[in-house]
Amino acid sequence: MPLKTFNVEEDAYERYSEFCKENGISMSNQINTFIKAQIETEPKIREEYLRKLDIIRKGKFIKIGTYKDFEKRYR
Repeated sequence: MPLKTFNVEEDAYERYSEFCKENGISMSNQINTFIKAQIETEPKIREEYLRKLDIIRKGKFIKIGTYKDFEKRYR
């Protein structure tokens, strides 16, 4: 596997490195797993968001006309 370079905040890197050492896990494997999860799985919120958006689009709306019509009615 080729070596890749990423810019990461020093504090975040040090803290995560220590976490990996304490728990006996490979940082490289964790990063690889994270990247795969980001590109291979569809976010759970997406389906729910689209369903809610569809409900909103089909909702009842009040026609207010132009900005001037709105201003006359609600001022």
